[in-house]
Amino acid sequence: MMKLSRQFTVFGSAIFCVVVFSLYLMLDHLQLDHTKSPNGGDRLQNGQLSILQDKIDRLERLLAENNEIIANIRDSVINLKESVKDGRGGPDSGNMSQGPYPDLLVSPPLVLPIDSQDCQFAARQFSKPADGVQLLDVYDLLTFDNPDGGVWKQGFDITYQENEWDSEPLQVYLVPHSHNDPGWLKTFDDYYRDQTQHILNNMVVKLNEDSRRKMIWSEISYFAKWWDNIDNQKRDAVKSLVERGQLEITTGGWVMPDEANSHYFALIDQLLEGHQWLEKNLGVKPQTGWAVDPFGHSPTQAYLLKQAGLANMLIQRVHYSIKKHFASQKTLEFFWRQNWDPASSTDMLCHMMPFYSYDVPHTCGPDPKVCCQFDFKRLPGGRVSCPWRIPPQPITDVNVQQRVQMLLDQYRKKSKLFRTKVLMVPLGDDFRYTEALEWDQQFQNYQKLFDYMNSHPELHVKAQFGTISDYFGALRKSAMDPGHASLSLPVVSGDFFTYADRDDHYWSGYFTSRPFYKRLDRILESHLRGAEILFSLALANIQRAGKPNGFPSVESYRLLTEARRNLGLFQHHDAIAGTGKELVVIDYGTRLFHSILNLKQVMVNSAHWLILKDKNAYSHNPSKAFLQMFKTFVLPKCFSSRSVVIYNPTEQDRMSVVTVYVNTPHVRVDTSHSHPIPAQVSAVWDDATTASTELSFVVQVPALGLGVYHLSKAEEGGAETAQYLFLRQGGELSLSVKHFTVNNPQDDTTPVSIHNPHLQVWSSATTGLMERLKLKEDGSEHRIKVEFAWYGTTSSRDKSGAYLFLPDGEAKMYSPAQSPVIRVTKGSVFSEITTTFDHVTHTLRLYNVQGVDGQAVEICNSVDIRGEFNREIAMRLTSDLDSKDRFFTDLNGFQIQPRRTMAKLPLQANFYPMTSMAYLQDSGTRMTLLSAQSLGSASLKSGQLEVIMDRRLNQDDNRGLGQGVLDNKVTSNSFRLLLEKRAKTDNEKPSPLSYPSMLSHVSSLYLNHPLIPMAVSTEAGSLSLTRFSPLASSLPCDIHMVNLRTIQSKVRDEAALILHRKGFDCALSNRNTGLLCATTQGKIRTEKLFSNLRLGSIAAVSLTLMHQTEGGSSQEEISLKPMEISTFRVQLT
Repeated sequence: MMKLSRQFTVFGSAIFCVVVFSLYLMLDHLQLDHTKSPNGGDRLQNGQLSILQDKIDRLERLLAENNEIIANIRDSVINLKESVKDGRGGPDSGNMSQGPYPDLLVSPPLVLPIDSQDCQFAARQFSKPADGVQLLDVYDLLTFDNPDGGVWKQGFDITYQENEWDSEPLQVYLVPHSHNDPGWLKTFDDYYRDQTQHILNNMVVKLNEDSRRKMIWSEISYFAKWWDNIDNQKRDAVKSLVERGQLEITTGGWVMPDEANSHYFALIDQLLEGHQWLEKNLGVKPQTGWAVDPFGHSPTQAYLLKQAGLANMLIQRVHYSIKKHFASQKTLEFFWRQNWDPASSTDMLCHMMPFYSYDVPHTCGPDPKVCCQFDFKRLPGGRVSCPWRIPPQPITDVNVQQRVQMLLDQYRKKSKLFRTKVLMVPLGDDFRYTEALEWDQQFQNYQKLFDYMNSHPELHVKAQFGTISDYFGALRKSAMDPGHASLSLPVVSGDFFTYADRDDHYWSGYFTSRPFYKRLDRILESHLRGAEILFSLALANIQRAGKPNGFPSVESYRLLTEARRNLGLFQHHDAIAGTGKELVVIDYGTRLFHSILNLKQVMVNSAHWLILKDKNAYSHNPSKAFLQMFKTFVLPKCFSSRSVVIYNPTEQDRMSVVTVYVNTPHVRVDTSHSHPIPAQVSAVWDDATTASTELSFVVQVPALGLGVYHLSKAEEGGAETAQYLFLRQGGELSLSVKHFTVNNPQDDTTPVSIHNPHLQVWSSATTGLMERLKLKEDGSEHRIKVEFAWYGTTSSRDKSGAYLFLPDGEAKMYSPAQSPVIRVTKGSVFSEITTTFDHVTHTLRLYNVQGVDGQAVEICNSVDIRGEFNREIAMRLTSDLDSKDRFFTDLNGFQIQPRRTMAKLPLQANFYPMTSMAYLQDSGTRMTLLSAQSLGSASLKSGQLEVIMDRRLNQDDNRGLGQGVLDNKVTSNSFRLLLEKRAKTDNEKPSPLSYPSMLSHVSSLYLNHPLIPMAVSTEAGSLSLTRFSPLASSLPCDIHMVNLRTIQSKVRDEAALILHRKGFDCALSNRNTGLLCATTQGKIRTEKLFSNLRLGSIAAVSLTLMHQTEGGSSQEEISLKPMEISTFRVQLT
């Protein structure tokens, strides 16, 4: 009874707090009104009545909201009393953190309790630093013409005076590198076998021959594979090369990732995997990022490297007009700052390479014809030669002076593009230094050149081999202002998309190429995150209980590691980008698919232990799984029920719809305490008109927790059956459907409509495509028209391919050869409209639930363009929003980048990557498209948003792939469409800052991380199951648990807890979200984080655990700034 009275006390306190908080809000609002009221006698008198009326209206509204909140809590208390009467409040009902009503969570408040201080971050104005460069401004400034620049085709003539280096000599660092793609024209394993292992083996020998030689290496995926295959003697040799500074590991990620399509979860994960490997095997902490080949660059990557503790970074593939502009302004070296950073805490020292490519002809200076003569792999008699037809010459005593003059001239010209007398010159290319001969050719010839330069002081040059960090060290030293200790370099904010390497060749095709695999990538991400968290929680609970009982922790950790590495491999800039050869794409896909299956196994194993009431009853039998994840739930013939365990991988207590296939339409769903819950049996349509059955039901599952539900046969009183309406213009339909009511009316001119508590959608009766959307909260109606369109490819010589988008003009509207079949489903859990065209099956779905899932229109397109020739298919949304030429896309699911559609740029240049969302807005409304996969998007006209869903291209686009894109699959693209009211703002100035709403953030989270159902084996017998509720409560609304990743350390298992505090815009409504969270100014009390686990230790560390950060190891409170991603090394006990 003590426990019960304590619970009543807590509820009493909660009611009191809410009342006080509401009254405080009222007073606060009245106070605000008072400060806004006009001064002056007459005006006050005239406006007094209307002001008083406004106050009364506002007070009534606040009281209504307050009453609703009180009513919610009263209902919860009644639930509590009933559960006590039923004897369900005892200690066996799982952990008590959610309150003792084990099936239902607390009713959500009408309005989210957002701390007013948490709104200030998004509300502040952008302020550009005095020496700042904002890339949106650069785009405004440039004409994007493309005049012939002479030997530097895309640049300008560079001149210098001979005496410029008299007082301070030119310091040259030649940086040998070999760019190893983990899959492109060959698979990862084939490249390793044929090239990479030889490069690394030769490196050990050749660097040891001369201590002046240097080399950098980036891709840990290859390095780790090689390390596993070499003996201890060779490993020791590698360690001493690293210690002597001859070999530098740059970036240290598993791969050099694509920066357009990759989600920040995967970017962090592949960096963590690489850094953890380095810590364990080499004891190395990378200092400098090296990204010479990703096709455009994102500030998200700069932020992640900064958070990981790196000091410098280098980028290469940037639009040639921007390179030229930066070169002319001498801003190629800069501090890259996040748009949203009001200070300088995110500043990252960055070097942008000035010329066309990272190969030797385009790196020693502006003239590739000259530079090619200093790529000694191209000496006569070799396999590669110079396209300019002047070969290199071996350096001899006879020609060294003349050759030095030629090379030094290039070095000096290149150095004129920078602010200091320190110059970095890369020496390498794809898969270079495979043979011992090449090592000798490059290093011996360059050493002769350097010896001559360094022994002739009148040349005023000091040249040497260096690593990239050697160069950045010298740059920092040289760029220090004599007066104060900060670098005299500019600050740049913004991103470097969309990339063009020449002419109108914009690399916006790869934002969509191979969309099937882009979707698979996100499914693996969701599975990996879910499995990591559940495994970490299971491991901690098992250790706490002291009952391992054969739990397969070693095998699970092996599967997790393999999945981390397969996901990491796929972030490579030729993998998720969709720019590899067909057989390589198949290799990646196989790895992704196997890891998804393996992670299901990890989740099932972890959930098995956590869900058992009696832990002594646990036993692991790999041949007879206790839980299963498969499509169809077969209900036994007799009247016994089948249990379903539902895993909620998000950090919010969640009410969502779960769908499973069933073998009978006569079914009911109960909670674990035999309360029936709303459920709907629908047809699963094998094609447009024939079907089997599925069951959808509304569940409530605690944050990161497991819920238990029972399915049983019910001839009556079970799930409601959906009703169907079929439409097809001028065509007869033959329908074969059992168990369902189906109408096929002949009058098909009236618009079709579906609705839920929040929204109503009207679709065309001839196409089934959406035409209007109504928000029920305020009754406002908007025209939002869904259409499909085709892009062709240009008739000129260069055509679209895997990388490039070169359309033949504006899109042509999709018009099907025959009238589509339209199917309207109406049910108690969801309603939907599905149209079956020849190339697309398009579904609009509304969930009949209060809260997050009910506020959005779910859109699913199943696309099949396998029979097409040089065509790309787009979905276009045309609305009545007055968005002008502005729209917004996200970068890596982490931040929003405002965009401008520019008439001075070709159509393909106005496409940008959309990793997880894009939106349009005007003064009163925002329309957001949330996406479950990365695709290319654009807003080519005011009020219009479009995404390219698939591309089929019959030729190579001359970027080295040597193939078109002809391996298309039937691909499902999933989206959610949100329409939100904005607080009206007059004269809104364009700003580089924008943030999603809280609803948008959570809706995106739910779309990307669906609930995961698992069936309890029919052979499980009568074992008692209990829900699992690991968190004391939902996390604050704006804090996302990126991961809880088990780290195998020397002493005992630890975990990396990675948290992200999201920036959100308070000018959009926070009503009816259905969420049970609040915001807390980014603070979390560590002892109140978990319900039954304790944080034995918690240490703030850098993003990938390489460095300890200030804050000690016994933190009582976690505190995050808006947008911050932070990692904590934790021990759960």
